[in-house]
Amino acid sequence: MRKPLLLCFGLLLLLAIEILRVYFIMPFPGSQRSDTIGLAYFLDKYIVPLRVVLLLLILPALFRFIGQGKGWQKGLLGLFVLFYGLIFYFFNFRFLADKMFYPPKEKLFAGGTLDTTNKDKLVIGVAIKGEAKAYPIEIIGYHHQVKDTLGGQPILVTYCTVCRTGRVFSPFVDGKNEQFRLVGMDHFNAMFEDVTTKSWWQQATGVAITGPLKGRRLEELPSAQMRLEQWQALHPGSLTLQPDPHFKAKYDSLKGYDEGVIESSLEKRDSGSWKFKSWVVGVSLDGRSKAYDWSGLSKERVIRDTLGSRRIVLALGSDNKSFYVFTPPDSLDLRYDADSRLLRDTRSRSSWALSGECTDGPQKGQRLPTLQAYQEFWHSWRTFHPATTKYGG
Repeated sequence: MRKPLLLCFGLLLLLAIEILRVYFIMPFPGSQRSDTIGLAYFLDKYIVPLRVVLLLLILPALFRFIGQGKGWQKGLLGLFVLFYGLIFYFFNFRFLADKMFYPPKEKLFAGGTLDTTNKDKLVIGVAIKGEAKAYPIEIIGYHHQVKDTLGGQPILVTYCTVCRTGRVFSPFVDGKNEQFRLVGMDHFNAMFEDVTTKSWWQQATGVAITGPLKGRRLEELPSAQMRLEQWQALHPGSLTLQPDPHFKAKYDSLKGYDEGVIESSLEKRDSGSWKFKSWVVGVSLDGRSKAYDWSGLSKERVIRDTLGSRRIVLALGSDNKSFYVFTPPDSLDLRYDADSRLLRDTRSRSSWALSGECTDGPQKGQRLPTLQAYQEFWHSWRTFHPATTKYGG
């Protein structure tokens, strides 16, 4: 009696580790709401030894069952083996993140008249040492990461569509230009595994959350999200990442993502305020974090606020897509003029475009200092900034 029970238990456990290894790091129902990353990492790194140990434990009972079992029992065992084979295939070759989302095969960039990208598309823009590039979200949203060189510096441009998070990092770890692969997600946020130590890194924070380098953080590089047309106006010589022809169907599946009207329940925007997938603008300054509801910003156009002891100004461009966050000097008292859609300094009578450039007055041509800011889903910002406050709440 004990051997049949051991066989059943061993077979079920063998099945369970195959499923749970992937379940914990992919967006299956309920999988992303608990802190299971430690168990997920253990299963991923020790899956082969676990398989061997379980097989060795059940082999004696398995051979006995094959030799002495009844016909219907052997048939049932055969069905289980077939089912296990299907589970093994899907959870090792189909459901894994790096088997679903691939890095670009061709990194093609174009500028000027050669750039075929719709100017209305949202991009993650990066500028280093006078060189600028734009990475359309509906392209990097599929790939999740694009490794590139800008201004002579290696960069890692990342995006997670389920969190609506765009981040740009320096890929150096301990002085080595590291390689990363997409391994899954944690709390709906993409995770990358470095090739050298096999540590897992959160995309939203750049922090290694498990593995030998746990607690380490990648250096984040300044970036901005805005419409391509606006980015090119700010950086006239910018190049734009072009679609890789190998992944046209994958890019097509993200049509509508920019506007939040994509059909995917994981990526579609909640139109109400402060809902799970409502859009917010998140900022951090001097150890404090704050979120601003996108719907509220759309109504106010310009928000004047303080974070800690610092004054900040949020502005939404006339395209209703490009946003800017500034830390104006104390010498300026900026107010929004709804008629001209400009910021007016009440002291110097200077006029400032919502993009931060002074267009008229004593400081004409100067730009306001910017603050790194992100547009993302509310659930993402509050998860990775648990002490955040809410503007107006």
